[in-house]
Amino acid sequence: MDIFLEYLKAFLVGGAFCAIGQLLIDLTKLTPARILVSYVVSGVVLGGLGLYQPLVDFAGAGATVPLTGFGNLLAKGVKKAVDETGFLGVFTGGFTSAAAGITAAILFGFLVSLIFSRTDRTLQE
Repeated sequence: MDIFLEYLKAFLVGGAFCAIGQLLIDLTKLTPARILVSYVVSGVVLGGLGLYQPLVDFAGAGATVPLTGFGNLLAKGVKKAVDETGFLGVFTGGFTSAAAGITAAILFGFLVSLIFSRTDRTLQE
């Protein structure tokens, strides 16, 4: 029963992020790119202020998988690097903390592009 509760919390929090994004698309003139950037920036700000970690502790993947979680990861990386190396960590911390995730995204995107071919159905019909 405990695992079900974890899944439920992750689903509700992740779904809330999606619902907010959909409302921003429907009710404002913001482009999807600007909404995505604002999600990352809000994750950085909330992570830097220490306000995002309680949400991560509560929702797990529901808070770490969305773009706000990526922003939080960047903030944590910068904070850790500044503690270890000083001012230079401001420039290197975000890269080192997110390197594995970004590398995986690029690698899997490349592999999928090799497996599947792009077809434009409108030109074929």
